[in-house]
This record gives sequence, structure tokens and C-alpha cells, in this order.
Amino acid sequence: MLWADWNHSCAVIASVVPFVKARMSNENYLNHPTFGLLFRVCLLDEGQELYATLYAHRLFFVVTNDASGLAFDPIGRVEAKQMIDQRLRVIRRTGEQAEYDQLQRTYKQAF
Repeated sequence: MLWADWNHSCAVIASVVPFVKARMSNENYLNHPTFGLLFRVCLLDEGQELYATLYAHRLFFVVTNDASGLAFDPIGRVEAKQMIDQRLRVIRRTGEQAEYDQLQRTYKQAF
């Protein structure tokens, strides 16, 4: 391998590393066909997650993932707030402090 090729390879690897680190975070996003980018607020149940619009935090969706694919069910703010409250209680009982703190921050931002 020539020196120039090795330097180019290192530059390519260095440019990929930040992307890999970003993908390793706990944030999950989905692209809704009408409302654009949604971020995952929390896990609700097996195969069900609560998502919200990325920028406004006004529209909420229960996303169900099953054999037929993804299903987006819109819900109101009050129902989303109740679901997050319920999830916070479950997390508090299990003692997962890091997840609890993260969801509590998201809760305060959204409501």
C-alpha cells in the first residue's frame, strides 16, 4: 500500500467514526410519510413505542411493529402524557435510573 493510499484510508475511516458513534446512541427516529421525522419518546409494550414529531413535540403516535410492518396510530397529548406517566412508574419500580432520568427530561420538554 502506498503512503498516499494509507492516508486516504485513514481520512475515510476518520470521517465515518462520528457517524458510527451517533448511531450507537439511544435515540431512535422514524420517517412518517406525512409528518416527517419522528423521534422515539419511550417503549410502551412489546412491539409498541411512543413517537412524537421531532421539532414541535405536538403530535404523538403509537407505532406498532408486527409481521405486517409498521402501523402509525395518532393519539392526543393527554393520552400521550398518561402513557409516559405510566411508563415512568414502571421504570421507577424496576430501578433503571438512567432511563428514568432521560424519560423525565423528555416529559418536561414535551409537557
